[in-house]
Amino acid sequence: MKPIDRGAARRILIRAVNWIGDAVMTTPAVDTIRANFPGAEITLLANPAISPLFTPYHGVDRVITFDRNGPHRGVIGRLRLAAELRKHSFDLAIMFPNSFDAALVPFLAGIPLRLGKDSDARGLLLTHRYPRALQRPDSHQVLNYLTMLEYFGLQPGKARLRLQTSASEDGDLEALLAGRGIGPKDLVLGINPGATFGSAKRWYPDRFAETARELARRWGARVVITGGPGETGMASVIEELLGGECVNLAGATSVRQLLALIKRCDFFITNDSGPMHIAAAFDVPLVAIFGPTDHRTTSAFFDRGVIVRRGAACAPCMLRECPTDHRCMTAVSAAEVIEAADTLYRGLSGSRGKL
Repeated sequence: MKPIDRGAARRILIRAVNWIGDAVMTTPAVDTIRANFPGAEITLLANPAISPLFTPYHGVDRVITFDRNGPHRGVIGRLRLAAELRKHSFDLAIMFPNSFDAALVPFLAGIPLRLGKDSDARGLLLTHRYPRALQRPDSHQVLNYLTMLEYFGLQPGKARLRLQTSASEDGDLEALLAGRGIGPKDLVLGINPGATFGSAKRWYPDRFAETARELARRWGARVVITGGPGETGMASVIEELLGGECVNLAGATSVRQLLALIKRCDFFITNDSGPMHIAAAFDVPLVAIFGPTDHRTTSAFFDRGVIVRRGAACAPCMLRECPTDHRCMTAVSAAEVIEAADTLYRGLSGSRGKL
């Protein structure tokens, strides 16, 4: 082990991961870095999809956005980014992604201390390497990030996901919902049918619709459909199956608006996806449908979530598209999800929190 000299790091760069769900799972590690370097200036380097998650975020002083499809594209773009980072005179770079590229840019920027996992043939680019032998493939991602930091002498903080919205963002969201007939006292059931990684992770629109219809009936809830720009088709199918008895906001919200919307939900039904982790960060009770992905490593990291899954000999395959009959997802019925959600809802209805 090669501990970090905390006194030598006054300006810290954190290289964020590239997917929303993964980024949410790094928030306990970000908080741990802040707690171990209370007087340091902490900057997050993130792509355009991730930057909004941390703008604002208590504990991060600045967010620098890099765009590998724009000014930071290719070799020249990476050199340009390294030159931009060099101007900030960072003392320490902490890389959450495993890629060679994530370590190359801080190396080119001349950051003297560079910490990350020893992977992707990038060992020579790091001054502090987290050994492969200690990287457990079956451990939850949240714990993996914290374990890496602990290996380098940082005291791990509470393993709890965290995001934040502003009062104005919450107010704007309430106004948006009010314009669609949903008031502040209405119970909101969020339905998230998408999953950016690929179609293999997606449960079926007709089953989402059946689940939403029955839970709305049982609970007296209003249904809101969430999703990104590429998920409007399946959201429209669900809206049609529900006879329009819902508010379809798929493709109609920015990342910041999506945070406020999911925070407002009282319950969430979702695939394994970024919004699932956002809900967990806001302590929104949820049921998540898992198929091709490993629930041990990427499930919602809190105690108000239930996983519904059916074991298949080929799962978890981690494939974007199913090459066979999607049996891991076709085996999950709407009745199972409804009962899992209703059981959790009834169990929480007398406790403190959202319900």
